[in-house]
Amino acid sequence: MQENSIYQSRITAVRHKLAEWEVDGLLISSPTNRRWLSGFTGSNGQLLITGSKAIIATDYRYFTQANRQAPDFTLFKHQRTLQDTRDFLAEAGVQRVGIEVKHTTLEQMAELEEVENVAWVPLPQTLEPMRMIKTAVEIQTIQKACAITDDVMAQVPQIACIGMTEAEVAWELEKAMRQAGAGALAFDIIVSSGSNSPLPHHHPGSRRLQAGDALIVDMGAQVAGYKSDLTRSFYFDNKVSVRYFELYHLVLRAQTAVFQNAKPGMNLKEVDAIARGVFERAGHGEHFGHGLGHGLGLDIHEDPFFSPRASEEATVEVGMVVTIEPGCYVPDSIGIRLEETALMTEDGLVPLTHCPKQPNIP
Repeated sequence: MQENSIYQSRITAVRHKLAEWEVDGLLISSPTNRRWLSGFTGSNGQLLITGSKAIIATDYRYFTQANRQAPDFTLFKHQRTLQDTRDFLAEAGVQRVGIEVKHTTLEQMAELEEVENVAWVPLPQTLEPMRMIKTAVEIQTIQKACAITDDVMAQVPQIACIGMTEAEVAWELEKAMRQAGAGALAFDIIVSSGSNSPLPHHHPGSRRLQAGDALIVDMGAQVAGYKSDLTRSFYFDNKVSVRYFELYHLVLRAQTAVFQNAKPGMNLKEVDAIARGVFERAGHGEHFGHGLGHGLGLDIHEDPFFSPRASEEATVEVGMVVTIEPGCYVPDSIGIRLEETALMTEDGLVPLTHCPKQPNIP
């Protein structure tokens, strides 16, 4: 399939949803949805899809770029004025337009409401469900990002040394990621050590690594906009403490149970419960407080989300790329998390990340 036909098929899929949404047009302003639907990577722009038109509106900085990256769309030169917005919508000939409520600010909504003769229809979701099932090209791109992340994560025992600060370790890993071919980081690298390790999203700081520390490293590479996500946990000593060994293997058992038992069509709550049950039976249910994982692609966190709070109808399906990341966090003591990026296949989950799990750093 040619790249252009991918975007044409996506436009067609959106058009098939217009009647269901009871609109005659859809306005897309979120950067991720805009890129997925058109290929355009500029920082400013809107897409308008109707039954017969596909229009991209952007400002002077991106006229040439929009024509190159989004040839399936007609360019509207929009210089960020209210009159341009009126003309843009008038050109499309729409009266009921769906908008992305999750990506529209109150200020933007106030401006849109100044446009006469257009009824705005708030839509909780637009392209997000379409983006959950990845194409072969998307999966291949994510695999490239995973391979880079695997390579750099394997270097942590050589990079992280006693006496370095968390921030210094994060910077060395970021440089290694770039040198390995990452176009960008998927997100800010998490390096949490010692008493900071029980903080799931700790920002690397000035704490220096010490003997006997628990260490969590969570990072991902970005290739052509697509992300990977990988976490490994380490222990600074030749011999891992008995307490750390027990909790590490608890987390590993939970993750292994998910890979062995999760199947396509399962409810997201059911998949989350596989791992959560392992923690609860070991008496550590209260120490696993976040969801089991999430989808990823152009966004680092996107549908689906494995959680006890997931809807009863939400299921994991073939072609979804997700993370499986159980963690055990004992406040002011030890934090351990293991995470893989994985693909749901007809036979179950297959990991796309493969960095060895070797916790001790001598």
